[in-house]
Amino acid sequence: MVRIATRASALARWQAERVAALLGGDAELVFVTTEGDRDQTSELHAIGGRGVFTREVQRAVLDGRADVAVHSAKDLESKTPDGLVIGAVPERADPRDALVGSTLAALPEGARVGSGSVRRRAQLAHSRPDLEFGPLRGNIGTRLARRVEVGYDAVVVAVAALERLGLAAEATEVLDPAVMLPQAAQGALAVECRIDDERTRERLGAIDDAVAHRAVATERAFLAALAGSEPGSGCNIPCGALAVADGPSVVVEALIASADGRTLLRARASGTDPATTGAAVASELVEALPAGTVIA
Repeated sequence: MVRIATRASALARWQAERVAALLGGDAELVFVTTEGDRDQTSELHAIGGRGVFTREVQRAVLDGRADVAVHSAKDLESKTPDGLVIGAVPERADPRDALVGSTLAALPEGARVGSGSVRRRAQLAHSRPDLEFGPLRGNIGTRLARRVEVGYDAVVVAVAALERLGLAAEATEVLDPAVMLPQAAQGALAVECRIDDERTRERLGAIDDAVAHRAVATERAFLAALAGSEPGSGCNIPCGALAVADGPSVVVEALIASADGRTLLRARASGTDPATTGAAVASELVEALPAGTVIA
């Protein structure tokens, strides 16, 4: 029996149950309430940024209440806590973002778009400087309902979340990465276990998708390097990354932007080592920033 720590939302349950099925079904779900679940109104950076949906779930594994933790990989902080290891990244879903309610081209002048993500806001503002933005928090069902309740012309959500909950038909437009580069590790699951739990690590290794894992590792290396170049910025930096494994190499495209989208830089890098490739593209972007540019 494997004890799987997870949040209790419909999407988190789906993800945990998917991992349980991959492991053979002999699993017990251990539900954990996170800071992000308790506060569904504040902006994420105001309550701790990246990690508000994962830290308590990780703690359940470190404390021995669970054997593994299942996360949306994009929610993880770039540095894995001491004592844990990402033992598996199963098959990756569509990493792109979608607009619900309207296509980008059909949004009227001055339209209001719901999104709590600085990454999404910056990229949309870069394409459409006329757009206005409002907050959007909560699970997928809540976000879709808020579009009507608040009167947003559109909201932005992850394609993978819609697909996993059987709501793919809600997407009005799936945004090409040339318009909206995804969050690093979006669409992927990350399964953590204790680093000294050899039996569980062996089981997780059997469900690991090596191609997806390498891509996610590259994108997370970009985040780690970017965080190192901008200490204390957390998830306030509008940034995105998408890596694709190509034989022994991995190719990654990444971006950083100012919050208003006026400055938006993209770069690409390729290599055989995820850590150095992700760091290289981060370094190129930071070095290309005009002097005095504020990106957080």
